[in-house]
Amino acid sequence: MDFFKKSLDPVIALSAIAVLDVFMFLLLGAWTVGGGETMMTGIIAQFFMGDDLNRIPFWSLVFTPDAGYWKIYISLGMLFGAFVGAILSKEFFIRFPRRLSEWVLITIGGLLMGIGIRMAFVCNVSTFFGLTPEMNLGGYLSMSGIIAGAWVGSMIYKKILEG
Repeated sequence: MDFFKKSLDPVIALSAIAVLDVFMFLLLGAWTVGGGETMMTGIIAQFFMGDDLNRIPFWSLVFTPDAGYWKIYISLGMLFGAFVGAILSKEFFIRFPRRLSEWVLITIGGLLMGIGIRMAFVCNVSTFFGLTPEMNLGGYLSMSGIIAGAWVGSMIYKKILEG
């Protein structure tokens, strides 16, 4: 298990990801994790709302919930792989914010990220690992927005914590 205790060289890791991404793109098309997570959300919403979900145009026209949607399993596999990797490297910890203001900031930040990803119709993970190695301009624009948003968000978070 020494493999999980040391970092890979970033150049080797990103090169392997880029090569694998090209093959996956040729076989399956573009990879987006956001689609799988959106579909899981639709399935959960359908469970609770039933046929009322069809009154929302997004779920009836754009993204009809379907448990057989293959990108769901990419999302679940990624979650499982990250969990196993964290456990094996002894880096898994459960942390909770200490103050209500932190919960509010985390919630607002998460909502803004979700809205931004849906508006751009990309996924933050596939932007870094899919669009960018494919030399897609949208990947670089999305990365720029993600980095700028993370920087602004961290400055706001830091100001509130100091205040």
